[in-house]
Amino acid sequence: MLSDGALIKIQHIRSKYQDARSCLLPSLHVVQEENGWISPAAMEAVGELLSVPKATVKGVSTFYSMFSHRPMGRHLIQLCTNVACMVMGADSLVDSLRKKYGLEPNGTTADGRFSLVIMECIGACGTAPVMLVDTDLHDNINENTLLTTLGKYT
Repeated sequence: MLSDGALIKIQHIRSKYQDARSCLLPSLHVVQEENGWISPAAMEAVGELLSVPKATVKGVSTFYSMFSHRPMGRHLIQLCTNVACMVMGADSLVDSLRKKYGLEPNGTTADGRFSLVIMECIGACGTAPVMLVDTDLHDNINENTLLTTLGKYT
């Protein structure tokens, strides 16, 4: 289930740690970077490679919100809807994504371009509303800047 490149990267990571469980997070990052998500088969393969129980791999991978357990779009939109962002119009941004892209929270567009995750807080309340697209922070967004910004992601 793991590519030769992923195996090499994970084995290199493993060589830096005495305890295999200590390299579990970076190993899961390797899998997600390569596949865009962590499948049950990939979790099992990582567990076997590191001699870590499957339950431990699953527990770690499901605990952290940065890991996805379903196929995702090419670009991940993380939109904050916490209090500051909500007051500044985040709900209307969710509506705009529905209208323009048919994109629902925790969904992916039909063309696989975007996936949307609603975030509890991104930590940029002073410039609300905010979103991350992949690793790019966009703040002070409104419907126009939202659509213009997303138009740059192909």
